[in-house]
Amino acid sequence: MTETIITVQGEYSAWYPAERATVAASVRTDGPGRDDVFSRAVEASDALRNLIESIHDKDAGPVTWWSSDSVRVWSERPWNNEGKQLDPVFHAAVDFTAKFMEFEALARWVESAVAIDGVAVNSIEWALTDATRTSATVEVRSRAVKDAVAKASVYAQSIGLGSVTAIALADPGMLGDPSGGGSGPQPVFARGAMRSAAFDSSGTPQVALKPEEIAVASIVDARFVAK
Repeated sequence: MTETIITVQGEYSAWYPAERATVAASVRTDGPGRDDVFSRAVEASDALRNLIESIHDKDAGPVTWWSSDSVRVWSERPWNNEGKQLDPVFHAAVDFTAKFMEFEALARWVESAVAIDGVAVNSIEWALTDATRTSATVEVRSRAVKDAVAKASVYAQSIGLGSVTAIALADPGMLGDPSGGGSGPQPVFARGAMRSAAFDSSGTPQVALKPEEIAVASIVDARFVAK
């Protein structure tokens, strides 16, 4: 009986609600006096640090981890529109990162953080827990293989052949088929369209604080023998 080789690509993706959030916040101050700029940055960063530490518990949350930089101070001498160099302007900055496991607590924290003079919440990155990501990855990989089998079966039936038997499975581009794109393995886990939340120091939201769903996807190249 004649055997026919069929090569296909299977894929599958699923969406899962975000379970964790990583917040990037910063303190920024500036002015003509170095001591004043530094003092205001220290005061704001201490207030923000206290706000984080008050709800930090690595096991129970809502903040499970956080970090911050030291205060950085620098100066520049701007130029006016007449080409004259002006007096120095001093800047100070401190960056903070915190991981949240409860989104209601996150929303309350953001409201309190942006009320501190000089503080801005720059972004929020949504993610899954390691356990969910692992189980989701196993599921979508399995579904991607099933999708490849279904495609190969349809191709075989369309040319009058019967069952198909897999002879190779690989990440995209690893079966040695030059027409397969050759882009190398595709990431199994990828974040979907995520909406960050950014706020200015007045507390006015620039983007809605809304947890995004996470896309977990898998692509597999497969080769079958059809009889």
